[in-house]
Amino acid sequence: MDFSKDFSVLLLRDLNLLKQEIEAYKDEEKLWLKKGEINNAAGNLALHICGNLRHFIGAVLLKDGYQRNRKFEFEGKVKKSKILNEIAQAMESVSIFFRDVENHVYKDKYPLEVLGYEMTTFYFIVHLHGHLNYHLGQINYHRRMLNSG
Repeated sequence: MDFSKDFSVLLLRDLNLLKQEIEAYKDEEKLWLKKGEINNAAGNLALHICGNLRHFIGAVLLKDGYQRNRKFEFEGKVKKSKILNEIAQAMESVSIFFRDVENHVYKDKYPLEVLGYEMTTFYFIVHLHGHLNYHLGQINYHRRMLNSG
């Protein structure tokens, strides 16, 4: 079983879907709209997805020097092109990690207790994939709701 290939394919597939969602916003300003009980704009959720992967895979596992600014992920506002660049950077971190990782790493304890308890790297990568898709679904709904009006 090749966990690296499987994880890489899934994460890159879904990051590509994120890219497509962001590109599908007809009006760039709508990336930053919050409406009703929607208190996270799609642009911020996209930045958060990328920051999350670049931090927990890039900085923690690859030790690539990435410095996360979680506050900016939720409060910042950038051009669509910058979001697309962040997605490309997240894809690069994912590609490098899964290309180079040795299988024993999946059984190792993840270096941080992010969820308040110890877990394996395998467990946390599954969590990261679920987290990505949770927010990807929110972005999809946000875009369809705002692009229809």
